[in-house]
Amino acid sequence: MATHNDFGKKAEDLAVEYLQKNGYKILARNFRFQKAEIDIIAEKDNIIVIVEVKARSTDAFILPQEAVTKTKIKSIVSAANHYLEEFNRNNEVRFDILSVLPDQNKNLIIEHIPDAFEALDAN
Repeated sequence: MATHNDFGKKAEDLAVEYLQKNGYKILARNFRFQKAEIDIIAEKDNIIVIVEVKARSTDAFILPQEAVTKTKIKSIVSAANHYLEEFNRNNEVRFDILSVLPDQNKNLIIEHIPDAFEALDAN
């Protein structure tokens, strides 16, 4: 597996750990629908939280959350709709981004951005 894939997996594992420590129940990881993938599907306070994990080894060019394009949002929303239908869930849904970046000491820092985008942003 390539080094960037290892880093991405580590970032997703850290994101799951972060969410669990903050009271989220993990419902699914790497949920796939057609060509779309949702990194993490969680639940807290009866809200389904669709989480996109964005990790970068540096923020020199672009912040991780800036890499979530309209096309990516559209595919995430499509996969989220499929998940809700498949598991017969009628909960309110929120779309979050968890950004993972190393600090000066190479420690990975998580920034949680709740309500980072809406399904309407996919249009």
